[in-house]
Amino acid sequence: MALTRPRPLRLDGRFFRRGGRRTFLKAVTYGPFPPGNPLDPHVEFPRIAAAGFNAIRIYEAPSQALLDCAAAHDLMVIAGLHWPWTQDFISNPRVLSGAELTYVRFLAAHGNHPSLAAVLVGNEIPPDLVRWLGPANVRQTVEHLIDVCRAEAPHLLVAYANFPTTEYLEPRNADFTAFNLYLEQREPLARYLRRLQNIAGDRPVLITEFGLDTIRHDEDEQRDILDWHFRECLEAGIAGTTIYAWSDLWFTDDRTVTDWALGLTRADGGAKSALEHLGHILPAIESPRDVLRPGETPKVSIVVCTHNGASRLGDCLSACLSIDYPDYEVLVVDDGSTDTTREVVDSFPEVRCLHQDHAGLSAARNHGAREAHGEIIAYTDDDCEPDRDWLFWLVRAFDDPRVAAAGGPNLPPAPDGLQEAVVAAGPGAPSHVLLTDTRAEHLPGCNLAIRREALGAVRGFREQYRTAGDDVDLCWRLLDAGWQLAFAPAAFVWHRRRTSFLRYLKQQWGYGRAEALLYADHSDRFGSDGFRWEGAIYAGGPVSADAHAVIYHGHLGTAPFQSIASRVMPRRLLDRRFDGAFGSLLLAIADWWVPHLRGWSRWRHGGPFPRFRRAPRPVDLRARFHPRSGGPLKVYRDDLRDTTKLAFHTHDPAARLSFLHHLRSFGWATASETEGWDLKRRPDALVTVLERLGPESYILRIHLRHTPGHKRALVRQLQTAALDIGLELES
Repeated sequence: MALTRPRPLRLDGRFFRRGGRRTFLKAVTYGPFPPGNPLDPHVEFPRIAAAGFNAIRIYEAPSQALLDCAAAHDLMVIAGLHWPWTQDFISNPRVLSGAELTYVRFLAAHGNHPSLAAVLVGNEIPPDLVRWLGPANVRQTVEHLIDVCRAEAPHLLVAYANFPTTEYLEPRNADFTAFNLYLEQREPLARYLRRLQNIAGDRPVLITEFGLDTIRHDEDEQRDILDWHFRECLEAGIAGTTIYAWSDLWFTDDRTVTDWALGLTRADGGAKSALEHLGHILPAIESPRDVLRPGETPKVSIVVCTHNGASRLGDCLSACLSIDYPDYEVLVVDDGSTDTTREVVDSFPEVRCLHQDHAGLSAARNHGAREAHGEIIAYTDDDCEPDRDWLFWLVRAFDDPRVAAAGGPNLPPAPDGLQEAVVAAGPGAPSHVLLTDTRAEHLPGCNLAIRREALGAVRGFREQYRTAGDDVDLCWRLLDAGWQLAFAPAAFVWHRRRTSFLRYLKQQWGYGRAEALLYADHSDRFGSDGFRWEGAIYAGGPVSADAHAVIYHGHLGTAPFQSIASRVMPRRLLDRRFDGAFGSLLLAIADWWVPHLRGWSRWRHGGPFPRFRRAPRPVDLRARFHPRSGGPLKVYRDDLRDTTKLAFHTHDPAARLSFLHHLRSFGWATASETEGWDLKRRPDALVTVLERLGPESYILRIHLRHTPGHKRALVRQLQTAALDIGLELES
């Protein structure tokens, strides 16, 4: 049935919002508990709320009584329902259909409960299984489950609980990025949190597990680590975090766990020192910027340049004047407008208006800089609405004296129509280009703050850039002068792109003209098909694998952090309200036409002649043998082999690695760390997966690629190796 109750938790750009206020999600995992010793939520939930938590994460379907108790104590519930994601859920359709039914039944019964805030459709699918099935296939299956949940409960937030070993598995249609993350050293954690901000694309990041065992560490160490964990999450602009776990009572794999103790309370219910400490600091954290050190607050001048932008300028100025920052001014530079721009600015007496004859964007930006009083000049466009905390996050990036400029993402608001939706998802949108997770090669002018000293050192914007390209030229000149550009992922602006397809194409033609000017000044930064960026281009979508992805799996696929190699990240999806046949057709037209349009415009205005050649794409070895991969890819002649599959039963969770290590004594060598194979012995190769069927019950599956004449000898060899380590041939 359709569910229409308003959700208690909503998205707010890179953060969450609840009850009309931006909210930092402070969650703790609750259960599962041993069957004979369950905790009473009527006793525990008041303690959880009193400690300052505002949410709980559970791993099984919550009962009506638990949801009611959570609502009574103003706790949000993040629910994850279990299904067999440790098995081959693609080849066995019953597994997937069972998962669909599980979620549909739960959401039909409890989906509109006021305490239910979000649903997680899975948790840490094993990396060897992901590699066996194909990362793109697994991602699409997770996306399907998200769609199933969204169809049943469209008001709920839905995501998948990922972890660093499969960071390339981010579903593209999730509402937020959810990550389980166990890093017990502060600096590596801080670095990875900033990486997560870029993996997430436009979305908020929620840490869905973090904790420390108090058997191998003492309770004071747990207290200290959780303290700086919260602070690092806040510093990085993370939308929330989840502590694992509430209690040392823990039941998993059909057994009570006694050799780990990650709880904030002991098995007897007593509070550890970490809980007492969190009870002092968590209540003060309401929004993501709370309890952070204020630092220096230099005066900032916001400069908005406009030419005939009266229809959109009012919303921009209203947002600018609502910014929460102690010392800033707002200037509008009217670049010879002939509409009602002056009347709009006059309705905002707090705004200083500067007028000039129509001379172009760069001249307007220089005019604003000359008249500004601030140490930092923050530029945005008249079709943007800066977030309330925009300056707070930008200014923090200037703590490093080497930083000349800082900027953040520009997010498209919900589109008002089909054409605007296509433009928001289409190619060619202004975007940042990152050299590292925190250092940029380019920051778009709609979200760009510059140190006055640095702007003067490079003599401002070059005024031949009248409509576009000024920000690219400035960033390159700052880098050439030895400055750095900082990326602040939490410092976002809402950027309403062109509202019609025709205006969008006209904009792209103008971008091509600007590229011709850039080519004249920076020919060494161009290739035959346009800009030659050193960094990665971020286009709003989460970092995730497609069928052609090159993934670093590590030795035998066991690297704890497995990343994807890409220079261009996925683009935003078409808004699902407009994701129909006509919308997809328009988007396909944009995908083909926009690069050609910009290329011809660049050539027409004096740039290099465009050569449109599709870049070579790496072959995905996994797609060759998976039955649902969409058919075989074109492969090299020496890859045309027969394939054979074997299966062995075992009770040993380490059987896969034991088998592979033993097989190397038969002359097999470890495959490349970016291949889809475990071992190779030319011209043959194999890949393995260990499926978990239940407690202490596993199936080791082997996929062997071989020449026809090698089959019998190879199968005999694999069976011998398996029997040597105690595996049983599966019937």
